[in-house]
Amino acid sequence: MNRPGRTGPSQESAGDGAPGGFAFLLPGDTRGADSFRTVFVAFGANLLIAVAKTAAALITSSASLTAEAAHSWADTGNEVFLVVANRRAARPADRQHPLGHGREAYVWSLFAAVGLFVAGGAFSITHGVGQLRNPTPADDFLLGYVVLALSFLLEGVSFVQSVRQAGADARVMQRDLIEHVLATSDPALRAVFAEDAAALTGLVLATAGLAAHQLTGSAVPDAVGSILVGVLLVVVAAVLINRNRRFLVGEEADPRVRTAVLRSMLAMPEVSRVTYLRLEVVGPRMISVVGDVDLTGDDTESQVAVRLRALEAKIAASAAVAGAVFSLSAPDEPSLAPDDT
Repeated sequence: MNRPGRTGPSQESAGDGAPGGFAFLLPGDTRGADSFRTVFVAFGANLLIAVAKTAAALITSSASLTAEAAHSWADTGNEVFLVVANRRAARPADRQHPLGHGREAYVWSLFAAVGLFVAGGAFSITHGVGQLRNPTPADDFLLGYVVLALSFLLEGVSFVQSVRQAGADARVMQRDLIEHVLATSDPALRAVFAEDAAALTGLVLATAGLAAHQLTGSAVPDAVGSILVGVLLVVVAAVLINRNRRFLVGEEADPRVRTAVLRSMLAMPEVSRVTYLRLEVVGPRMISVVGDVDLTGDDTESQVAVRLRALEAKIAASAAVAGAVFSLSAPDEPSLAPDDT
């Protein structure tokens, strides 16, 4: 779909306009560099937490702490997948991939979500059920509480970073925070935000299970805490898997982006009207543009072809556009208006 005039998508730009005044809201987040920072902060926090939780789980024999240790190791491994996703998605377009490699971000993020489902959720549920059948008494509860408190602090640091990025991008897109996290085209931001939120909730569940174990002397509440942590991770993983699946099979850009693109196109002096417009997300903060337009003037066929190619090049030069393809509108086709999108 790429035409001459576009050498490949830029993942780091903030969406400034292309030559000729073409500019619009990005379909996802405004800062690719922030996604790298968010992932690396999460990786460092999760690695420290995983080591601490594992040591505490071995010493205390707590089922909830064991589940949380598995959760943190799963999150740490997932951050590696997210780093790979960001790096591979940022590669420039080539002959075999004229729209770039942006969709690779969803492939590797899908692997990360599956890892969270299996290594985190399934393990925690299985371990909790095993503890219900063969309870193991726990001890050194104080150590467990200290590790859980430290983990909450570190997870909070990572969560604040993801909230800061998501909040800034949500304001650009005029969305509330949760709406943006679910809708954003940046799978790394969504994964870190969801994993950190699940981790903080899981820590509360693990603390409650450990406390109930200490107060009652029974390992059952601790085991139930492990199962609840597992169920939480399964739900979060299912949401992440579904969102990555939808972007992989092709998802239309946000209606607000469509409206902004249409307004910008109609403001161009060479465009008389637009009768068809398809914007598809092809990677983090990247879309492809396909449409039918009626050009101003009454040029010959060869001149119209040259003008169409020039229009494609102008729009594809925008930092958020991976490629643009336009055809001529038929005279009887109704015109699109921004309010209709």
